[in-house]
Amino acid sequence: MPIVVDIDVMLAKRKMSVGELADRVGITPANLAVLKNGRAKAVRFTTLAALCEVLQCQPGDLLRWEAEHTAGG
Repeated sequence: MPIVVDIDVMLAKRKMSVGELADRVGITPANLAVLKNGRAKAVRFTTLAALCEVLQCQPGDLLRWEAEHTAGG
């Protein structure tokens, strides 16, 4: 998927655990893991805003676009 989620980077910078972030944002650790591992199909703006508030960052610190590499070209 061309959208890469960098929640791990921000968690490390903030010295925060996944469980603590999930509690502070108000989502389950399982749902945070789905998002963190890039398996989410969508993210609500309210969730993104809560992540940014707790982690004191911008949405672009958590999400970035990478071109997909296709085989043979």
